[in-house]
Order: sequence, then C-alpha cells, then structure tokens
Amino acid sequence: MNLFLLYSKACGGFFRQLFLAAILFVTLPGGLSSAATAPNVILFLGDSITAGYGLELSQAYPALIQKKLDAKGWPFKVVNAGQSGDTSAGALNRLDWLLRNRVAVLVLELGGNDGLRGLPVETTRKNIQQIIDRTRAKYPAAKIVIAGIKVPPNMGREYGGKFEAIYPELARTNKLPLIPFVLEGVGGVRELNLPDGIHPTAKGHSIVAATVWKTLEPVLRSLAK
Repeated sequence: MNLFLLYSKACGGFFRQLFLAAILFVTLPGGLSSAATAPNVILFLGDSITAGYGLELSQAYPALIQKKLDAKGWPFKVVNAGQSGDTSAGALNRLDWLLRNRVAVLVLELGGNDGLRGLPVETTRKNIQQIIDRTRAKYPAAKIVIAGIKVPPNMGREYGGKFEAIYPELARTNKLPLIPFVLEGVGGVRELNLPDGIHPTAKGHSIVAATVWKTLEPVLRSLAK
C-alpha cells in the first residue's frame, strides 16, 4: 500500500469527505454555483457510526438512505461527512468547510466520542447547538434532524442520564425532528456489531438506516413535493 493510502486511512474520514465533496462539485453542471440544477444535498455529519467504521462506504447507513431515495426517484444527494473518532468540537471545527455545499437537510449524529471520553455534558450540548445555529444562519430553509446517542453503563448512571437528555432537549428547544436513539435495536446486540462491540456490522447498518428513515422520510417527503 502506498504512503498516500496509509495516510488517508490514518486520517479517518477526512480524505473521503474531501473526495465526496469534490465529486459533488464536478458532477453538477456549473459547479456548486448552479443551484437550479443541483440536487438537494442531505449532509450526514457524524462520527464513526455515520462513517461506517470497518465497512465499505456503500454499507454505511447514509449510503443505504441514498438507495431508498433513488428507489423513490427523489432528487436528493447524500453526502457522508462522518469521520471516525470525531467529537462534537471536531465536527464544529470542520462545519464551515462542509457548508460550502448548499445543504437542504442536515442529519446530526454526534456526541458519542464526547461521552466515551467523559467530556462535560454542557460542552457537548453547546457544540451541537452551535452547529445548528451556524447551519441555520447560512441556510435558513435547511431542515435539521438530530440523532440521539447513549453512553455505556460504565460511564455512570448520573452522567449517562444527563448525556442522553442532551438530544431531546436540543430537539425541543430548536423544534427539530428527533431520532431518539440512532442505534436502536443494534446497540448491545453482539451479532449486529463488529468484534469491538461498538460499531455496527453491515446488517446492523441496515437496521440503523431503517431507524433513521422513519424520522427522515417525512422531512424529505415535504421537500420532494
């Protein structure tokens, strides 16, 4: 394997993110400036769950959402901006670059790594709120969907309860559709996760896609009319 590929893997999803954005740019007539001809972009901003850690990109749940969209003939383009190991702060730091694409829908799957590191709950909440605020400031018509995350029991009941409350609180405050738990039916199920017990298998991602679709589909339906 050459050094570029080794470095790409070491940097997680950054090069994949860059490549996807570049492909989106060059395949649209007139580039990103041709809003009239561009498909509606659905930006999935997340960590290793969204990135499809340990799998082919085509097996990750955002790619499975794209298949559902294509089957319906809806004019949406999924951009997977998942990056393994990313925190809410990391996602916030790269947001402005990602928002160079006109975003119709933003799906936020963030905070899992914050929780695993035991970062202050309020810090995570503020970071995600800033992502929401910056997106709305640049694209006021953009729809935003927030996906809830849970932390393992060994993080403590008090911390876990406060952490999990971030997501319904943000959804309520910002009037956002909420996916209560993105790993519903997958988290903690051995056969649906890789040997690390954290990241879904391909079958697990198909369940995640179905969970996300339940909340996302009505949002997209309103835009596809």
